Amino acid sequence: MMFKHLDARVVQVWDGLRPMTKKMLERLLEPNGPLLPNSTLQKFHYDAHADWELSQLLTALDAQVKAKDAVGADEAAQLAETCVKILEAQCGSAEVFIQLAQRALKQHDYDRFEKLAEHLLERFSAGEIAEIIRQTDLPQIRAIAYETLVLFPAQSMLPLLDDPLYADIAMQVLEQKAFEFESEEARDLLEQIEMENGFPI
Repeated sequence: MMFKHLDARVVQVWDGLRPMTKKMLERLLEPNGPLLPNSTLQKFHYDAHADWELSQLLTALDAQVKAKDAVGADEAAQLAETCVKILEAQCGSAEVFIQLAQRALKQHDYDRFEKLAEHLLERFSAGEIAEIIRQTDLPQIRAIAYETLVLFPAQSMLPLLDDPLYADIAMQVLEQKAFEFESEEARDLLEQIEMENGFPI
């Protein structure tokens, strides 16, 4: 490990990382390492477990930075920024997206928050976006998730309607598509749902 002043919790998480995750971070932290993680990530197998590992490390690093340890805060912040860049480039889980979005809002980094919002449509499934809405109470995050979900085809809401966790979310999206965006497809689906369930939309 190239850092000398990270606290015990960060060291514990670092020691638990898989070797390939450590190598990926170390490559990006080299003095002449790439500015963007994509070229490095192509050389490493990135999976859901790497998502989880980096998320846990980021949580520990942010805790050290928040503690304002003058000795190790700068090192922790540098490593945290590297974790964030990798997660921004790769993550596809609701939990990690919420972590990154909350972090950006706390830091008043609204440019980063907007870029995260762009990743939703590019990388996340309708189900994952619905899970973001379900898991967070922050209105800013819920708003961008709903805005993105409305851009999905109306038919993509059908699997969500069959899941009690997401049915209300899917209905809200269909109603918004039908009445605000005048989607004929969404209106037809709402009429079909009304006829099948015997209740007015």
